Amino acid sequence: MKREVGVALVDGEAQGALAIWPAPLSFWGGYNALLGAVIDRTHPAFGQSAAGRIVAMPKGRGSSSSSAVLAEAIRLGTAPAAILLAEADPILVTGALVARRLYALTCPIAILPLAVSAAFGEGAMLSLRCRAREAIVVAI
Repeated sequence: MKREVGVALVDGEAQGALAIWPAPLSFWGGYNALLGAVIDRTHPAFGQSAAGRIVAMPKGRGSSSSSAVLAEAIRLGTAPAAILLAEADPILVTGALVARRLYALTCPIAILPLAVSAAFGEGAMLSLRCRAREAIVVAI
């Protein structure tokens, strides 16, 4: 069983199929919170659903409004189950924390190098536990 340890940015637990996005995504203008799909035509994941998946990408790509779109997607149940980033993104973290505070819903976020995430393989079923600054990712 493959297991990796990263840094937790937003606590929580999630399970889902891994979606590997090689490019950053701006949730504002790039993600439809009603549908849970990537709508940025220039993004490699254009047209794909992220709802309920564990999304791995290098980082977020602004705008500060991305936090509101992520929070709304979490509220609607169309957000990724969790997000793995190669580098910290305070905008996405803010969106996940706002959703937890306002709606008592979580979208764990952790730092894990994209190469490590990719080693699990696209579509791999993962379990993620983020707690006390430690993130544990396990293939299930």
